[in-house]
Amino acid sequence: MTSEQKGLRFAAGVTMVTGLALALAAVPALNIGVRLLTDLLVWPLDGAETLAASETRLALAIGGGVMLGWGLMIWQLAGDALERAPDAVRAIIRSSVLGWFVVDSAGSIAAGAALNVLPNLVFLALFLIPMRRGQSVAAT
Repeated sequence: MTSEQKGLRFAAGVTMVTGLALALAAVPALNIGVRLLTDLLVWPLDGAETLAASETRLALAIGGGVMLGWGLMIWQLAGDALERAPDAVRAIIRSSVLGWFVVDSAGSIAAGAALNVLPNLVFLALFLIPMRRGQSVAAT
């Protein structure tokens, strides 16, 4: 397994764990971590974000499930598919990550949680850096 594949699988694993945490936060007894993160991102840190509304819990369940599935898809793409069709797989991952980043970051700003752009940048780097290394290795 190449360093590109390992890096992409690491990023996909982080994405799956994050998605699972978000989905589990739909259960009030399990939402402490996501509730604290949300409170931090929707500054000031004041405990006002409870995530108790049913529509909030629904959005967490749906968003977490989609994020877990997206991570699982990238995990699989980073295996044999990347070895067989590296340019196509990189294009798929790159466009999905950039699409997520733009929409998630713009939505976060619109929702008054502009601080969420910072962790989004970390996720973006987790995916794009390994692929950049993979392209430079393949080009040489």
